[in-house]
Order: sequence, then C-alpha cells, then structure tokens
Amino acid sequence: MRVIAKLDVKPPHVVKPVHFEGLRKVGAPSDLAGRYYEQGADEIFYMDIVASLYQRQILLDEVAEAARTLLVPFAVGGGVRTIDDFSRLFHHGADKVVINTGAVATPHIIDAAARVFGGQSVVLNIEAKQLSAGKWTCYTDCGRIPSGLDVLEWVREAEGRGAGEILLQSVDADGRRRGFDLELVRSVVDAVRIPVVAASGAGTLDHILEVAQQAAPSGIAVASMLHYGQTDIGQIKQHLKDNGVEVAL
Repeated sequence: MRVIAKLDVKPPHVVKPVHFEGLRKVGAPSDLAGRYYEQGADEIFYMDIVASLYQRQILLDEVAEAARTLLVPFAVGGGVRTIDDFSRLFHHGADKVVINTGAVATPHIIDAAARVFGGQSVVLNIEAKQLSAGKWTCYTDCGRIPSGLDVLEWVREAEGRGAGEILLQSVDADGRRRGFDLELVRSVVDAVRIPVVAASGAGTLDHILEVAQQAAPSGIAVASMLHYGQTDIGQIKQHLKDNGVEVAL
C-alpha cells in the first residue's frame, strides 16, 4: 500500500478545497512536497486545480521547484491537453502526468501518450459525483462541469487506451474528512486491472485503514490531515502496519 501526499495547487499556494470549492491557503508547494518526502511519502501528487478551469497551461517553474529535492515518484496534473504538455512536464521534473479534462475532450491523447512515454507514466484523474446507487458520473474542470461519462465505463476505456493508473477523487467526499466513498473505490478497483489511488475523504487514521481494508486500492492519497498537522506520513503507515496492511516504512 502506497501512502501518497496530494498537493492541490492554485499557484503559488497549496490550497485545500471542500467539494472542490472554498479554497484555503495552506502553504508553498515546494515546502510541503519536501516535508512529506522527508516524512516518508511513497509519492507526491501535484495537482494545479485551476489550470483547466482558467484554460491556461500549468506553471512549469512552480512544478520544477517542487520537484527539485524529491527522490520519490512525482505525479503532476493540471491543464494537460497535448503530447507537448506531457513532454514539458517530464522535462520539469514530473515522473507521471495526470490528465482529466484534456482526456475527456480528446480521449486518443491517452493512446498517444502511452505509446510515446509508456503507460506507467499516464495517470487518469477521475472526479466522480454520485448520481444514484452504484452509479457515478465524471466531472471536469476541478469538479465543476459534468462530462456525461459514466465513471466505470470511462476507467475501463482509459485502461484499454493505455492509461497506467487511476487517481480517483470524489466530489461528494472531497474535503469533508468524513471518510472515503467506499462503494466508489471498490467499484473502480474491481473494474480495472491497473493501480487505483483513492483520494477524497480522509479525516482520521481509521478512515485510511477502512479504505485500505475494505476497498484495497494500490495507494491512498491524503491532503487535509497532513496539511493541518493532524497526522504525518509515518503515523499513517504505522497505523496501517499495526492493523495488518503491508506498507513501506
């Protein structure tokens, strides 16, 4: 089980939204990335949450600064629309590129990126909102615009196109710190063979343990609990280990 620190960035600050709205500044991306790396994070996810919404390119200098001292995988997303965007991010320190809005608009970019860079470097970001029991739709542009795509159908299609990983976020659970949408995580994990990182909802160590034990994603992304000093990466890993979940310490 990978424990991942997720940085939601509205340059030049890491922010923490609730339901992808109501942003609160919590620190500088380079400072927080370095802190969580030192704590033992297995990966860092850097998400420019307004690049697509503002229809601008991700700010590459900010990405490079955050990546500068990291020796763990660094995944970056926000405003990615072309193969050149992938290339620029890799040249500025990203190990993986996360795409959502651009892939919904132009699905074949997944095929092209997987062919050029390898599927392991292509992460599909899902911003899911529940429609009814067992049914979710995909949103784009920082959880604001419904795409009409069914989550389970879209993750299967993306896997078939060559995506190597899923970042699964819940618009409903985001920032509330009341636990993960376990049914959503289980459904996506069961729908694909590629790794799934569960995000959105961690408020206690037991919430993290619960999603690990009951939904079995390959990674868990944590934001608020880390940003507000409620816990650290080491405590999360120890809690998982103490309860029978295998982690890298």
